[in-house]
Amino acid sequence: MRKGVLLVFTLFTLIGVQAQNLDMEDAILGRWRQYNPENLSQLNWKGSSNELTYVIDNDLVKKEIKGEQNVLLKLETLNNALETIGEKALKRFPRISWLNNQEFAFYSSKNYLVFSLVEKSIIFKSKYNDYAQNVSVNKAKNFIAYTIKNNLFYLNDKGEEIAITSDSNPNNVYGQSVSRNEFGINGGIFWSPKGTSIAFFKKDESRVSSYPLVDVTSRVAELNDIKYPMAGMPSEYVTLGIYNIHSKETVYLETQPETEEYLTNIAWGPQENFIYVAVINRAQNHMKFNKYDAKNGKIVATLFEEKNDRYVEPGNAMTFLKKQPNKFIWQSRRDGFNHLYLYDVNGKLIKQLTKGNWLVTSFIGFDAKEKYAYFVATKEDARERHLYKVSVSKGAIKKLTNEAGVHNVTLSADKKYFIDNYSNLELPRKIDICNTKGKLVKNLLVADNPYKDFNLGEIKLGELTAKDGKTGLYYRMILPADFDPSKKYPVIVYVYGGPHAQLVTNSWMGGTRMWQQYMAQRGYIAFTLDNRGSANRGFEFESVIHRNLGDHEVDDQMTGVEYLKTLPYVDSERIGVHGWSYGGFMTTSLMLKQSETFKVGVAGGPVIDWKYYEVMYGERYMDTPEENPEGYEKAALTNYIKNLKGRLMLIHGAQDPTVVWQHSLMFTRECVKEGVLIDYFPYPTHPHNVRGKDRVHLMNKVSQYFEDFL
Repeated sequence: MRKGVLLVFTLFTLIGVQAQNLDMEDAILGRWRQYNPENLSQLNWKGSSNELTYVIDNDLVKKEIKGEQNVLLKLETLNNALETIGEKALKRFPRISWLNNQEFAFYSSKNYLVFSLVEKSIIFKSKYNDYAQNVSVNKAKNFIAYTIKNNLFYLNDKGEEIAITSDSNPNNVYGQSVSRNEFGINGGIFWSPKGTSIAFFKKDESRVSSYPLVDVTSRVAELNDIKYPMAGMPSEYVTLGIYNIHSKETVYLETQPETEEYLTNIAWGPQENFIYVAVINRAQNHMKFNKYDAKNGKIVATLFEEKNDRYVEPGNAMTFLKKQPNKFIWQSRRDGFNHLYLYDVNGKLIKQLTKGNWLVTSFIGFDAKEKYAYFVATKEDARERHLYKVSVSKGAIKKLTNEAGVHNVTLSADKKYFIDNYSNLELPRKIDICNTKGKLVKNLLVADNPYKDFNLGEIKLGELTAKDGKTGLYYRMILPADFDPSKKYPVIVYVYGGPHAQLVTNSWMGGTRMWQQYMAQRGYIAFTLDNRGSANRGFEFESVIHRNLGDHEVDDQMTGVEYLKTLPYVDSERIGVHGWSYGGFMTTSLMLKQSETFKVGVAGGPVIDWKYYEVMYGERYMDTPEENPEGYEKAALTNYIKNLKGRLMLIHGAQDPTVVWQHSLMFTRECVKEGVLIDYFPYPTHPHNVRGKDRVHLMNKVSQYFEDFL
């Protein structure tokens, strides 16, 4: 099964120097940030220029590509400008967004502010409501839209708050995210380019079941109801409204909310005459890409459709060309991998720009003449990210980043240069300025190894072959600090295993969580494998789990375990597993379905029965319980409780709105009925995960469990 180790990286201790060990706060909390590789804070292009800006010691500095670094604006000067308009001084330089070459915007104390470098003053101030949420700014007009409770408002450039909706029905929600943030949805307000209109989601949750979350911090515990549509149950009705700033009128698109369809990838046409929406049926196997008249909401045309027997999942809005605004880029996995397609606004496919058994992870844009399209992709290796450009006319692709690793790039406005901020297993961080011919122009930073004084384990990245004999599975293994190949070590498998996540990358530390290095210091091998079902390997790799969650994933994790057992330094009688959310489902699955293999497991926020999970995600991967009763029954982990042989601890946030507490409580109830002993630990005030200082407590609890029983 083993196809060979790809990369090995050892963090050696200097001879004669006493190496440090991580403590839990180093590994988990903010204190470990001092060990983050050095970076340039807020590094970006200055407006449309080819000058760079970043923040050093609370000063905004400017650097020409080949020139010297100079202070552009001191925090003191910015604070003087704030105090002049009656606002409080800032303790640190704010996060800014360049509007043009001389002006930037930032937020402070419920204010949206614009600072002019020329005038050295705040030239625009707009204070929005103290109760405002989901704030969205149209920078063309300096208008601000936001929600207060369930209604939508906007603030014009005179500071006047105007109600777009005033609905007292608590089941109607405006301007907020819908569909539980699936399909790339991350908000509910969509300004038109010129700021003349606002598109917004309206969701009617009257048919959605209320779900009780309990707050135990008051003298008498208080009930907090949320709307939680479970798989197979009634879902929300979603519509898209368009509010015209001038007429103060709202129209709604001609959609069919009563069918519980999904509206996503909202995009305005450049001239604001039309709005484009990907409309997906509730079964999630049929998408219509529709064009609507923004004035009256009527459908103009369905530009194209996509169907798949498993599911379709568009995640990116269209991108219009600027010189040819009648053309746009659409991203689709229709051929099995996410690629770029060039269309015209009538729905005619002009050409597929990228193609191959690799995927585009982000589309960056076009050069000034729109001869080349720039994108980041997995073309070389699914564990890496590189920048490419493709000729629109000829289709030739050129790779622009040279070193192995994960590259985060930011192109200049004219697309002649790009910032290349990257790392790999051996390189903590390097920041270069390159031109879009692929040549290095200037190095800005090479970060030192922040862990050079620590005694950390060797990291290996490698590849195995799945049981189908053809699919490669990437893994990461961290050997114990002070590793002795003549000894045998216990293993902790850290797993997620579900869609939309990739854990193994050729980035600094291999993408590892520092808790795994902490455990390696305590004498454990830390192992992670990205099984089929996880992200960035193509549609077949991800969707093979459809209707049968927990089958292929468990098989692939066992491929990793079988490899571990071939290693002479692995104690095959002492293998543990830990994961959260989908990883909690996987941890529990492995403990029950492979009970002869795993001695100890800690499952956090685990999905136990998919019929208790939400509609959008659950039905995409499992269909409904009525359509797939066998799949739901097979995946329900309460059916395997009698198999348990090892020590299993479940952990759950008692106010979890994602994987509701019912999952682990029902599992515990069934364990009691079956006479099977497990361990259990709730976090009473926490949602789906445990954050902040309490996370140290969580990971101490997890670690101690392995120390005690593995």
